[in-house]
Amino acid sequence: MKPHALIIRTAGTNCDGELVHAFEMAGARTSLIHINRLIDQPQVLDQSDLIGFPGGFSYGDDISAGRIFANTLRHRLFQPLQNAVRRGVPMIGICNGFQVLVKLGLLPGPFQPTWIQAFTLADNLNGRFVDRWVQLCVNPSSPCIWTKGLDRIELPIAHGEGRLVAKSDHLVQQLRDNGQVALRYASDDNPNGSVDDIAGICDPTGLILGLMPHPERYMDATNHPQWTRRKKQPLPTGLVMLANALNHIAGRSSTPTIP
Repeated sequence: MKPHALIIRTAGTNCDGELVHAFEMAGARTSLIHINRLIDQPQVLDQSDLIGFPGGFSYGDDISAGRIFANTLRHRLFQPLQNAVRRGVPMIGICNGFQVLVKLGLLPGPFQPTWIQAFTLADNLNGRFVDRWVQLCVNPSSPCIWTKGLDRIELPIAHGEGRLVAKSDHLVQQLRDNGQVALRYASDDNPNGSVDDIAGICDPTGLILGLMPHPERYMDATNHPQWTRRKKQPLPTGLVMLANALNHIAGRSSTPTIP
């Protein structure tokens, strides 16, 4: 049976359909569930092999991006999520989903009752919403299962609050030392002013990834703006990343098997 990917949405989420489609393209069966129904049926989390937190503007980002969504998860679904973490369920938070995971405490981890938020995603330094493709460098020393086998990649971004900010330089150094910086913007292509050019981080196990770029928007060669000019089409980055997670669940090698 195909692995089951659970996609969690709420009011203001707008990239859930794309993430569902992306997981299905990579070879998973999917369920899309509103957080209110998940609160009523938390056992659904126990039946999931992967969990995705999609992008958008949850609750209109009225307090700050991802804050209300994160608080709802923390106060209503903490224990089921903690059980999923203990089971080793791979999770991905994209854009608004990344903001949620940071403010929830799943990232940078470990997830525990004494969690104190150490990072946030603040307004872009230019004060503007940025929507374009960016160059990214994958950290080869990271334990992140989602980025295995990747090196220099491109993905699209679309956000106004993507600047990773830490409470102290020491915390950023801890991320570096632990290999938890999974993705960096190319040094000349940081769109938001994120500290250390960080575009995505993982937890210490490498199973939970949060990133501002959108892998679900690059699942086919034709998604890339330069696809007609390329003599050889590389494997779409988003498809490789999701296939990596499915291969991890199946216990296969790090070379992605693309359906």
